[in-house]
Amino acid sequence: MNRLSKAVRTLTAENEELDAEDLQEQVTKSGATTVATCRDRVPVTVLGTIRAMTIRPRAGVPALEAELYDGSGTVTLVWLGRRTIAGLGPGRQVRATGRITTAEGRRLIYNPKYELTALDT
Repeated sequence: MNRLSKAVRTLTAENEELDAEDLQEQVTKSGATTVATCRDRVPVTVLGTIRAMTIRPRAGVPALEAELYDGSGTVTLVWLGRRTIAGLGPGRQVRATGRITTAEGRRLIYNPKYELTALDT
């Protein structure tokens, strides 16, 4: 994209759309897989921003769920037996590795390895 067309795009596009594009660019640069291209039952590393967190019981055990958005889609990170994780909250950038699956109509990664990160701006 040349400088003029990039400037016009910046002026005419919605902020949310621009943020999503920037986030996808950071995901690609980091070597992570975009959520939109993840396949079921395959180990993946995703990178994005936590949008929301909830605690939901699963089989009588607490489960901390974090919705991670990477600009292309969302995946729910689920930690079984956890109520909190220090430093993890909405707005934080996270790199998570695990096996992705689709259940309950959502993309999920159970008990992922995670790293709190800062995306380049």
